[in-house]
Amino acid sequence: MTTIAVVTAGLSQPSSTRLLADKLATAVSSVLPNVDIEVIELRDLAIDVTKNMLTGFPSPALRAAIDTVTAADGLIAVTPVFTASYSGLFKSFFDVLDQKALDGKPVLIGATGGTERHSLVLDFALRPLFAYLRAEPVATAVYAASSDWASPGDLDVRASRAGREFAARLSSEGAPVAAPDSGFVPFEQLLAAGE
Repeated sequence: MTTIAVVTAGLSQPSSTRLLADKLATAVSSVLPNVDIEVIELRDLAIDVTKNMLTGFPSPALRAAIDTVTAADGLIAVTPVFTASYSGLFKSFFDVLDQKALDGKPVLIGATGGTERHSLVLDFALRPLFAYLRAEPVATAVYAASSDWASPGDLDVRASRAGREFAARLSSEGAPVAAPDSGFVPFEQLLAAGE
């Protein structure tokens, strides 16, 4: 069974950040069988994260969240955008992880914000953070502006593509995972058929 930890840093309830995290998790589980998804709402751990930053000791609830992320086969991480970057709560959670906790772990990154202007946060803030932590973000990251929720067709397409890439990383063979009924045939299969 493949395990995926979903870390979402939305502050309101419900939040568009959680909605995007759920959309990404659904996109992955639709193409990857036997997946166990565990969601971590950082909003519920805000005080625990702060206390850990001050004392160096995690509460039992924060320890459980850290263990979930560390033990997972892959990570979906979604943050709201504040002042053109990830939220402080999001960053603080990853600050309390052991520096080697995400070594080589596949990560699907996402962010939410009011306007499309902030979409560059994916490449200028989130990718460098996870590169520093030696994680392996997939090529497609997903940003959802407020306008994307009114007509989510394009958002669904982006989430589906990111989900397939992430599922391919997590699959045991590492082969591309096609969308259902997409007609996609991996190049390796085309070459093998010609032999």
